[in-house]
Amino acid sequence: MAGEVSEVAQLNIIRRLYDRCMAWVSGPYGGWALFFIAFVESSFFPLPPDVFLIAMCVAIPLKSFRYAAICSLGSVLGGGFGYALGYWFMDSVGMPIVEWYGITDKYEMVQHYFKEYDVWIVGTAGFTPIPYKLFTITAGSVQSNFITFMVVSLFARSARFFLVAGLIWKFGPRIQQFIDRYFNILSITFVVLLAGGFFLVKYFL
Repeated sequence: MAGEVSEVAQLNIIRRLYDRCMAWVSGPYGGWALFFIAFVESSFFPLPPDVFLIAMCVAIPLKSFRYAAICSLGSVLGGGFGYALGYWFMDSVGMPIVEWYGITDKYEMVQHYFKEYDVWIVGTAGFTPIPYKLFTITAGSVQSNFITFMVVSLFARSARFFLVAGLIWKFGPRIQQFIDRYFNILSITFVVLLAGGFFLVKYFL
């Protein structure tokens, strides 16, 4: 019962955060709000910035790529902050974040992935629905190469956000329903292409 109450409480918190953030991005400082949401989502914030990026792009399609750039910059810099939390404060800050989301077992799994694939696994996490914050914190805790981590994050997160912005810029608000419905499939397709690229680099270059 306690677990159920905890989950309900989390959902209520997330709903209030969503309403507040949507009001922020709809205001005169929407760009700064989007940057801030993307930054904190990379380490501890529960709401993905995609939701607010889509809303802003739909409102002003001509600024879609500008919003994508803002979102990408905030997310990558936030990833660096998440890395720092894992590197210096894993026990006091990082693990409580992981435990709050109930993904302790996933943290152990991601640790294994880092040992096997190193920081390149972030290329997958940066684009898929897998919580990016889990990988940023873990990257710091296992002390992956920071420069490589940031470069891979920049590529993956930018690809994710610019794809969303590009679709809305090209097709307008009607593409929003398509993105909402098929985002996971689009993510998986990207991961397959990404894995194929790693294979070519490893065995043919």
